[in-house]
Amino acid sequence: MGSAARLRLFINRNRPLILDGGLATELEEHGAQIQGDPLWSARLLDTNPQAIKDAHHRFLLSGADVITTATYQASVQGFVTHLGMSAERARELLMSGVHLAREAVKKSGSGNTGPLVAGSIGSYGAYLHDTSEYTGTFAEKMTVDELKDWHRPQVEGLLAAGADLLAFETIPSIKEAKAVVELLTEFPDSSAWLSFSCKDEKHISDGSPFAEAVQVASRSAQLLAVGVNCCSPTVVEPLLDSASSQLSPDMSWVVYPNSGWEYDSEQGWQARGQSSIWIPELSRRWVQQGAALIGGCCCISPAEIAELRKVLKGTTTGQP
Repeated sequence: MGSAARLRLFINRNRPLILDGGLATELEEHGAQIQGDPLWSARLLDTNPQAIKDAHHRFLLSGADVITTATYQASVQGFVTHLGMSAERARELLMSGVHLAREAVKKSGSGNTGPLVAGSIGSYGAYLHDTSEYTGTFAEKMTVDELKDWHRPQVEGLLAAGADLLAFETIPSIKEAKAVVELLTEFPDSSAWLSFSCKDEKHISDGSPFAEAVQVASRSAQLLAVGVNCCSPTVVEPLLDSASSQLSPDMSWVVYPNSGWEYDSEQGWQARGQSSIWIPELSRRWVQQGAALIGGCCCISPAEIAELRKVLKGTTTGQP
């Protein structure tokens, strides 16, 4: 779609934009066996790309203005290691995530102004497949430059494939956030959002104050939004309040919590006797706090995204 300035204008004219929901859990709901897979949903880029395209389509039919690619746990190194392919082929497979999303957008019959395709880039901890995207412990043994080196092939590939913007997701540490901010300067025509995993109502997963994380993100003119994902919906409001003074005037909040269920590394998401605490009505307060991009993460279905859109925009389908 063009420069950060054009994207920022598009977002501000159509805010809040509705993001999609939990892509991997939606794929599992339709039969994908990816629990425990080191590539998670990215495995299907190789084995069942049609399933990914169909999942994108369901979220688009539910009214998503932005869909994220099935590349959260994808990396050139990960594909080389787990699929035994060359680095060149791994890059092509990574790029196919954007192509599948584009095909889904085309199938939805939308025009050239939307929906947007966000190239998903997970934390280095997601690549490790040890849940450290929720602790940030890996950052203690790595430098900012090492984290930049790891993220660079994914950034380059997704941008080359034509993603409208990048989505750095579930970032657990200040150090990794600094790496993202520095790396983006190597791609001056790119735009992105940066969302953190958080441990409570005031801190990201490595224990740093969320306010400090937002301060780091606000140094980048290429970041259109900063916020949180894959956290309980109930902690969103206090997290945003804790960092409101650090948010750059040119930046918005991005918010996409999960269902509030607990994650078990062996069994996946577990309700533990309670129903989802996903409450679309909470999103009205997030808008008042300045959120311009709102959606769902794990266990949030197309039906729940349709409900979210109805609450915020009064319609169940359609793009801005």
